Amino acid sequence: MKIAKILNNNVVVILDEHGREQVVMGRGLGFQKHIGDTLENDKIEKVFALKSDELVARLGELLSQIPLEVMTTCDRIIELSRQKLGKLQDSLYITLTDHCHFAIERQKKGVAIRNVLLWEIKRLYPKEFLLGQEAVELIRKRLNVQLAEDEAGFIALHLVTAQLNSEMPEVMHVTRVMQEILQIVKYQLRFEYDEDSLSYQRFVTHLKFFAQRMLSRNVVADDDLTLHAAVKDNYPHAWRCAEKISRHLVSEYQRELTTEEIMFLAIHIERVRKESLKAS
Repeated sequence: MKIAKILNNNVVVILDEHGREQVVMGRGLGFQKHIGDTLENDKIEKVFALKSDELVARLGELLSQIPLEVMTTCDRIIELSRQKLGKLQDSLYITLTDHCHFAIERQKKGVAIRNVLLWEIKRLYPKEFLLGQEAVELIRKRLNVQLAEDEAGFIALHLVTAQLNSEMPEVMHVTRVMQEILQIVKYQLRFEYDEDSLSYQRFVTHLKFFAQRMLSRNVVADDDLTLHAAVKDNYPHAWRCAEKISRHLVSEYQRELTTEEIMFLAIHIERVRKESLKAS
């Protein structure tokens, strides 16, 4: 590996065999080095082979400005998250590291930011919130900075964003829509959710992608009309509840659902409704 750029003592950019830039990180990696020098393999801690040249440039700029130990801690958080959540967007290296760096700096100055969606995040994204808590604990152990629970919620939102391939404001909007729909179902059908049940978790997963599609105006076209009629006849309570949700979305977001979308909502609603009846 030959050095193409030196960003600081710990971060350099190299060109791979295809002539594409990669960001390489390691303590003292760039110290007293020059462009064209060969890297010492034993000092390499991480190679970021991102798919986009723009992401490589943005990551390089970010890494040139933050301490190495913050980046290695965030890299560990991302690796843990990938193990438990699966594929995450490369942009998470930038967004999460940037967020954690500023959260740490704010905490050192005694400036805390309240997470107004914390309650919703805990309920709607339990796996991601648990990872957020693990991240806060890693930061405490490795960097000796104690972040508030609110930051676990913010980290969870970054993980959700990386799964949906969305921007943070959109994910916050998605979370609000999900919460509104869950409330409509709860009060329309008069039951309490069993948040540990598989049907509830499936419903929340469906709502996550449903709300994203709805807000981005991606429509699911009507398909099997016979199936629509069968679901409506067999699940009348769930169907009426799905229609109420549809009216709410027209009123609040000017988005009218197709019969296909109402049908899928009704199927998921029926599952959580039946499970709640068994539990009661």
